Amino acid sequence: MTLAVDPPEPPTLDFVDPNEYEDATISGGSEDIDYRREELQKFLENGAWEDAFEEWRTDTNLDQREFGIARDLDLFAEFDFFWDDFADRVGYHAPGIPEDWQAREYHPELDTWGTVSAINAALTEFGQVVSVTLKAEYIDWEAAYEPPEDLPDFD
Repeated sequence: MTLAVDPPEPPTLDFVDPNEYEDATISGGSEDIDYRREELQKFLENGAWEDAFEEWRTDTNLDQREFGIARDLDLFAEFDFFWDDFADRVGYHAPGIPEDWQAREYHPELDTWGTVSAINAALTEFGQVVSVTLKAEYIDWEAAYEPPEDLPDFD
């Protein structure tokens, strides 16, 4: 069932070291790494976000109420996308509702762990769709990472 909603605005990609996220690890870890956020931001604004959203909304299990909660909490604005040169991919950090949502009275319509889990899972799925869309349809650069020559041959 297709979710009948308009796409939210794409996030603004600010500099954050992806290694600070619990759900992302980037090899290299140097401050000199170019995460190419400016280019990714332009791609998101020029159609990648909407393209990915259209694909995601046709397959998501999120219902109108759950989507409304995610939108009310402005979770879509909290996404982060960055170039992971080592893995030759677009990495991402998906926002989510924290574990202490009940104690914090996070949103008046959040009522069960099932709702929280559904929203968090759907946001992760959306991040993956955006990542794949960016890499497959927008990015025209190649990874610059060159592995050391002294790596063992596992063939």
